[in-house]
Amino acid sequence: MKEYLHNAIPNLKPFDYSVHYESLFIDTSWVLVNGISKKKSTYTFKKNNVLEISRKDYLIKTSWTIDSQNVFSIETEDGTITVKAYFKDNDILVLNHQDKQEFALYINTTNYTEDLNSVDDIKIFLREKYKQKVTNLIYEHKFYYIEKSREFGPFTVEELSEKVKSEEISPYCFVRDINEYDYSNRLRIFDLIKEL
Repeated sequence: MKEYLHNAIPNLKPFDYSVHYESLFIDTSWVLVNGISKKKSTYTFKKNNVLEISRKDYLIKTSWTIDSQNVFSIETEDGTITVKAYFKDNDILVLNHQDKQEFALYINTTNYTEDLNSVDDIKIFLREKYKQKVTNLIYEHKFYYIEKSREFGPFTVEELSEKVKSEEISPYCFVRDINEYDYSNRLRIFDLIKEL
């Protein structure tokens, strides 16, 4: 992956045909983030190498192919472009132009009920998506807490919340995730409860 792309969007996973083709790529509605403030475009990669680009009042049908190196060739209004595909997660697709330092960012709207028509809509989508992801992570994890130089745990956030409610412990005790080795993140029980 080119360095500029990695710096702009860290932790991208390259397209893997066996993992992504059927589950995330084919027949998924991808809204193009680049330029959404001017016009909304939704890209749907179909079987038989058909690419449907839907804009406000019209539909463009063009073509795409993929080679054994997972490099895509896409026919556009400006000619053929070659891109490599990467996923941030199931809802974020990046197509990295192979001949220029440019990339296109797409959001999967297949399972999203609201329309994405503006930069503000995208901000709301991303805020809600990652807020929910953080909440789910917090619920699934266990944490140790330290009080009066002694460590206790591990406990779930719900268990810690109950201890705070019953005044067994202070909400300002430092916590660490079970996968961390120290309390250097300076995270407190109060911070975990606030995210729920």
